[in-house]
Amino acid sequence: MTQTEGTTMVNDDSNIPAKTTKKGGWHAAIFITCVEFAERFTSMGLSANLITYLTKELSEFLDKAMIIDEHDVANNTRDPWRLCTLNQVEEVKLVLRLIPIWLSCLMFVVVQSQLATFFVKQGSTMNRSLGPNFQIPPASLQGVVGVIILFAVASYDRIFVPIVRKFTGHQSGITVLQRIGIGLFCSTLCMVVSALVEGKRVNAANQHKNNYNTIEGFSPMSIWWLLPQYAILGVADAFAVVGLQELFYTQMSEAMRSVGAAAFLSVLGVGNFVANAIIDIVVEITSKSGGKWLVGNNLNKAHLDYFYWVLAGLSALSLGLYLLVSSSFVYKKVHV
Repeated sequence: MTQTEGTTMVNDDSNIPAKTTKKGGWHAAIFITCVEFAERFTSMGLSANLITYLTKELSEFLDKAMIIDEHDVANNTRDPWRLCTLNQVEEVKLVLRLIPIWLSCLMFVVVQSQLATFFVKQGSTMNRSLGPNFQIPPASLQGVVGVIILFAVASYDRIFVPIVRKFTGHQSGITVLQRIGIGLFCSTLCMVVSALVEGKRVNAANQHKNNYNTIEGFSPMSIWWLLPQYAILGVADAFAVVGLQELFYTQMSEAMRSVGAAAFLSVLGVGNFVANAIIDIVVEITSKSGGKWLVGNNLNKAHLDYFYWVLAGLSALSLGLYLLVSSSFVYKKVHV
């Protein structure tokens, strides 16, 4: 194996010299972004077709369960496996209409999963000194999210709702879907802020070459620069998580409230699997292009900010998908 400037000469399985670049950089970023955007546009198309199917074709198909045919007329008793009531059909429609909402909220959980992973990794490489003898544990900043949620939920009911109610005339200030949408927007903003902070952190490390080449990838930038992304994520949780719980609970029939709670929890579980899948895809693609983004102990030599930008783009597409889905969502009729 020989080396030249910017490239490394290696032999492939056929013992033929091949060139592999050491720099992936934005070449890999463009490729990954295009792949992920194509995936999201495909998802949006499928969801749009799913909406049409759930609101028209499938609705008409389910309505056939209420039609009384000759067999039902001949029988003195109603067979529940052949003939359904209007309430039963409408309840099934309500459950199926929640599926596009469920799909469009997966990226929110992907962003949320960064809280206990790469956010902590970022903090461990920064200046954590608080006084001469104390180092702030990087994972302790997760407590900021809990504090923000506590104050945000209280402020939402006492301050936000009364003010917004004057403009919208809605009893709750905004609808449940609008509340979730604000949370999804905040999660997208969180990724944008995280990418900007990470870029600043790497630039600060580049200005201190002695620290830049250490295995730990230390940066002299203060850990308090991470507070904005933690705070924004806390606000996103206060809006989206509470909104999702309310949506999946209130839009289910009384007999299926437990199913609604399970559907909400499944968003969190599946979203974490999606996060792992995205990381695996990014690592695979960037490793082949020579610019490994998320591999190695030295975070300064990685491209975590590129990864955050990819998540920001995917979150923006998911937000667009959510707006499309929620615009045609029909709430369950409540009889007072």
